[in-house]
Amino acid sequence: MMPAAERVALVTGASRGIGRGIALALGGHGWVVGVNYRGNAAAAQDTVAAIQAAGGAAIALQADIAASADRQQMLDQVMMEYGRIDLLVNNAGMGPRQRVDLLEMSEASYDEVMAVNLKGPLFLTQAVARLMIDLLGAGAIRGPKIVNIGSISAYTSSPNRGEYCLSKAGMGMLTRLFADRLAEHGINVYEVRPGIVATDMTSAVTGKYDQLISDGVTPIRRWGQPDDVARAVLAIAEDYLPFSTGEIINVDGGFHLHRL
Repeated sequence: MMPAAERVALVTGASRGIGRGIALALGGHGWVVGVNYRGNAAAAQDTVAAIQAAGGAAIALQADIAASADRQQMLDQVMMEYGRIDLLVNNAGMGPRQRVDLLEMSEASYDEVMAVNLKGPLFLTQAVARLMIDLLGAGAIRGPKIVNIGSISAYTSSPNRGEYCLSKAGMGMLTRLFADRLAEHGINVYEVRPGIVATDMTSAVTGKYDQLISDGVTPIRRWGQPDDVARAVLAIAEDYLPFSTGEIINVDGGFHLHRL
């Protein structure tokens, strides 16, 4: 394993929520963290400052993951600053701006959500994988990894946000495809699949989920926290799963058990 101080992670959507939790966990374990954000520069700088205050190193990276030019500019910045990427965490995502019935879902909403949640991660992973292969060939890195942050919405129907469910179902196949393609290069790919996690995205439906959790929708009767997801990503980053790839790690309080 490379010395911790030399390892560089790029975490998309890392200014808040799950992404921030992942960035803080990695930074606290010696990773240099690229904190990607789309529009909230203050939140991104706050995440960077928190990592630095804990003795870590981080840089804020503005980029809209859905935009090709932004993705390339971000990677150019990381490579110029550090010369390597050891870990990519595809966390950036969004729900529809308005939850509407599936029969009323607009093409514009579908296109926006899919661009951020699936197209962006697909082509960012493609670009990072190429860099990783080159870095491996040059002996500059060892054991690089890619982690996709999915959702229980990959298999759980929510007809009032169908575009989000479709994007997360696609993330599952994206994980399998890259795990298959990149195994020959020694690049393992994983999906961490959160359940009901306390973030800005779920804040609008807190009451609904409070009741569901209280009624036992998950065997572990509490909200998930960003740190719960971060711990799973950290285990992957620290190479505790070297003989696994294409694996789905559920961080959902047991929701996936499909109990009767």
